[in-house]
Amino acid sequence: MFAIPLGDETAELRPLEPWQAEEFLAHMDRGREFIGEFIALADAAKDLDSARAFLHSYAEKQAAGGGRIYGIWMDGTLVGGVLFRVFDAALEYCEVGCWLEPAAVGKGLVTRAVRVLIDWAVIDRGIHRVEWMAASGNTASLNVAKRIGMTREGVLRDAFPYRGVRHDMEVWSVLAPEWRELRNR
Repeated sequence: MFAIPLGDETAELRPLEPWQAEEFLAHMDRGREFIGEFIALADAAKDLDSARAFLHSYAEKQAAGGGRIYGIWMDGTLVGGVLFRVFDAALEYCEVGCWLEPAAVGKGLVTRAVRVLIDWAVIDRGIHRVEWMAASGNTASLNVAKRIGMTREGVLRDAFPYRGVRHDMEVWSVLAPEWRELRNR
């Protein structure tokens, strides 16, 4: 398995796979309330079977070329992750996403991990358009999109029903030529 350092000796990005379901569930349990404020992942991994099924769904997506999921480890503990929620090489389009438990917030881990994903998508796989979607109230997620240089394209009003509330979803993106220019600064 590979591991990509995320700026220091203590944090790294690695594939997140079904055999890691127990560790994934423990991570979700530590951050469930925080993660679940805006992200349905907290509800999708409530027990070991559902955690394993969620990770297995991404293993199947990866095998089909349609998505991937990676964990962020800090000091050897899984504290968050990033993913290609959608990956369509034929249309040269993908959507990235993220989550973190509270212990890992404010360290720049997601920003660095998302840059790794976008580099791979654009440089290695020829993706032209990378999207980021987040609830309008999820300022931490929206701030990541801003930090990595994405452009806010608009708001999908009441687009995401979650826990009995309809949320506006913001759409952000970066195009391959823009990403290459940002990398060269």
